[in-house]
Amino acid sequence: MDDTFLIPTDRGRLFARHWYGERNDETLAPVVLFHDSLGCVALWRDFPAQLATATRRRVIAYDRLGFGQSDAYPGILDGQFMAQEAQYALPALARHLGFSRFVAFGHSVGGAMATHCAGAFPDQCEALITESTQAFVEDRTVVGILSAKTSFAKDGQLARLAKYHGDKAGWVLHAWIDTWLAPSFASWQLDPALALVQCHMLAIHGDEDEFGTTRHAERISTQSAGPSTVWLIPGCGHVPHREMPWQIASAVARFLDRTSAAA
Repeated sequence: MDDTFLIPTDRGRLFARHWYGERNDETLAPVVLFHDSLGCVALWRDFPAQLATATRRRVIAYDRLGFGQSDAYPGILDGQFMAQEAQYALPALARHLGFSRFVAFGHSVGGAMATHCAGAFPDQCEALITESTQAFVEDRTVVGILSAKTSFAKDGQLARLAKYHGDKAGWVLHAWIDTWLAPSFASWQLDPALALVQCHMLAIHGDEDEFGTTRHAERISTQSAGPSTVWLIPGCGHVPHREMPWQIASAVARFLDRTSAAA
């Protein structure tokens, strides 16, 4: 079972979708997915449905403003763009889709946004999962983005993004590249947001991640104020939920079962 929504906010409409597993438990808090820098709901592919089945929870994904089927972003991104999801997007989702408690799960930069949401709503966030999330600007991150910039400059490559983002594809690409390569962003760190996280946290990271070493997961774990677990995956790249979806979904389900039992 799945449904799609267009959710109004004072900045524009958000496209969202939710999934239920066959054995869904309505008493459990839903999992809210936060996508990466080039992502959108469609690019989660089958993972949300697999996660819903494994966790027995409703799973919610949405396109950030400027991405996928959501409205265009009003302006250009600034250094506070990760925190903004906790200020307008998550409250709008909660009001429209009728939830108060939630589990935050973010991939790549989406993990930073999930972290901000967990810290902003400590009484409502039951658990935080970060996957391949950057906690600072690392040399490998910059090298990976520069390599991607070169690849997307080739003929036809932008069309890959346009398939998912339409005429917003150019903005999506430049929002990622220009933000992360800006000299003013070089000193960015996730530490202040992590210090506000009180819930149980699982940091997932592949040791072959082309956009960041395992130092990120270790930093996320040590800087989080709540109980934390690190799962380093040998031979895995930047998108574990695509490389090994059922293993990720099952591990998240076990983690949430443990945190619920500990509560």
